[in-house]
Amino acid sequence: MTESLAPARSSQKLALNWLGLLPFFLFALAFIIFPSLTLFSGSLFDAQGNLTFTNFLQLNTPLIVDAYQNSIMLSLQTALGGAFFGFLLGYAVVYGNLPRWLRTAIMTFCGLAANFGGVPLAFSIIATVGRTGFLTAFLRDQLGFDIYALGFSIYNPTGLFMAYMYFQLPLMVLIIVPALESLRREWREAAESLGATNWQYWQYVALPILTPTLLGTTILLFGSAFGAYATAQALTGGTLPLITLVIGTQIRGDVLGNPGLGYAMVLGMVVIMAACIAAYSSLQRQAERWLR
Repeated sequence: MTESLAPARSSQKLALNWLGLLPFFLFALAFIIFPSLTLFSGSLFDAQGNLTFTNFLQLNTPLIVDAYQNSIMLSLQTALGGAFFGFLLGYAVVYGNLPRWLRTAIMTFCGLAANFGGVPLAFSIIATVGRTGFLTAFLRDQLGFDIYALGFSIYNPTGLFMAYMYFQLPLMVLIIVPALESLRREWREAAESLGATNWQYWQYVALPILTPTLLGTTILLFGSAFGAYATAQALTGGTLPLITLVIGTQIRGDVLGNPGLGYAMVLGMVVIMAACIAAYSSLQRQAERWLR
């Protein structure tokens, strides 16, 4: 009797396990699969609803090419900057012998700043270093130093770089700190027992182990900046040609907008983001082999 009940219990347990995955599958269908199919089908029609491949051919127009280039360059610059300075800050948190309260404060701030973006971030930057921002006014009135007279502006790629770095650097810290903490003490002791200096330990042991994590995180930062829309829109008003802003113009339904062309541009972004995700996943698997 007991033996006959065992397969039934196993089947019920398996059914409950799959039932727990149901919300995930529903979420994936609603927000990944169905939108992707809509993008692909929508990119095959023009503004009049006629079947066409012109939308993909128009991706080679100068405006769209410049928008892709601007987005890629801005994303690459902020990813490299965030990865470099984020690694230095993460190193200081793990190995800098900081007071416990300061370490906690830094990690708490990074957790908040990594998720702070869009219109609130744009407003904060304008209120701080805009033409009438409090820091701009302090430098001009108290120190006689006018940053705008030197050509500084927050409404151009420089301003966007500063805005993106606000959430890129904390995101790097959140990811790299656990990786640094995963470096085993035995590896350093073994290197020191063989006569290695601290620099040699990092050059030949720690950094090679961390390289997949560093590269993967840099790719993640690139994808985070490449897909950003609200911050750039709120800060520049859509005047800077970034691919996300150009897509928004096409899909919003303006008189000159072409939703089909917007869908085609989104598919181009999907290809780039998919490549980033694939590369990140591959690098993470390599990192886990060492840090598990």
